[in-house]
Amino acid sequence: MELFELKTAAKDLKERIERGWACLHPAAIAQEIFELQQKTEDPHFWDTPDTAREIAQRLASLQKKEKLWKSLTSDISGVCELLEMVQENSPELIDMEGEFQQVAQKFETAETALYLSGEYDDRGAVLEINAGAGGTEAQDFAEMLLRMELRFAERMGWKSEILEKSDGLEAGLKSVTVEITGENAFGYLQSEKGTHRLVRLSPFNAKNLRQTSFAGIMVTPVLKDVDTADIVIEEKDLRVDTFRAQGAGGQHVNKTDSAIRITHLPSGIVVSCQNQRSQHQNRDKAMQILKSRLAEERRLEEERKQAALRGAHVSAEWGSQIRNYVLHPYKLVKDLRSGYESTNPDEVLDGDLEPFSRKYLEWKAGQENQK
Repeated sequence: MELFELKTAAKDLKERIERGWACLHPAAIAQEIFELQQKTEDPHFWDTPDTAREIAQRLASLQKKEKLWKSLTSDISGVCELLEMVQENSPELIDMEGEFQQVAQKFETAETALYLSGEYDDRGAVLEINAGAGGTEAQDFAEMLLRMELRFAERMGWKSEILEKSDGLEAGLKSVTVEITGENAFGYLQSEKGTHRLVRLSPFNAKNLRQTSFAGIMVTPVLKDVDTADIVIEEKDLRVDTFRAQGAGGQHVNKTDSAIRITHLPSGIVVSCQNQRSQHQNRDKAMQILKSRLAEERRLEEERKQAALRGAHVSAEWGSQIRNYVLHPYKLVKDLRSGYESTNPDEVLDGDLEPFSRKYLEWKAGQENQK
């Protein structure tokens, strides 16, 4: 890159960083950090561990955000200043271009966080993966998606816990419910919601024919009691079934009839939990997930009503195909909403989903700006 081009690019990046930092209202962030630090210095701060933990996590998140954007501002200012002292064809120009690229890459990740401004984007998420059309093929694909999501969570530094799992008859799984906790987990994982389609040579038939299979993913934010306080669920609207937990066993799976499946009759929503130590704990967890699902359904219904008033067409979330994974006759993973694609499906299925999430968030922001 020539000196003039590099100077222009650096100036443009500096302006984008300044706009991004301004969008986060740095004065408000500094004030909240100060107030939260005051609370942590209270001698009785840890008397209520759950509240204290939430405050500590919020404080750490804000401090991390402030440090990141201040660092970006300082780094790009330094690059711009040094570029004014560099001569064309100078050996230092190569080093400066490298420093610029590092700042640009760092900003790209930080910019994604700007799109995570939804009401529940900073929360954890509950993922429900269900095998669709395709029999054993689809059940195997559902297991592939489970591994992909767990690997993505691992890459992002989140924690995952399988709450319920129903194995397939021959291979794979029929359904699985996973709770993922970590900063902005729901915000990033929104990109996974919908129908996923796999095309490959089947490993389950003797002729090794090309096979298409489907699996669906539902993503729900993990809500707190205050978020679902106005959701009233009557006992007469519930059908509660107990069953024996599946899986390999271990300390987190009680192999008695303690697993719980709750069906909410008015909505048809079904939730299950089997990993807790008792039937009572499994029921409490399942009810928490049910309330979150009902809250999310209500939010989506409101969005659909607003879209209808605007005259926009909105396809059903579950029925909309969002991503294709083609392993034969060529290799390609393509998101049908953002248009982003990768020619390395092995890497994607191994959890390399951050680019897809980032492009989805950009696409979503663009859609919202058109409303």
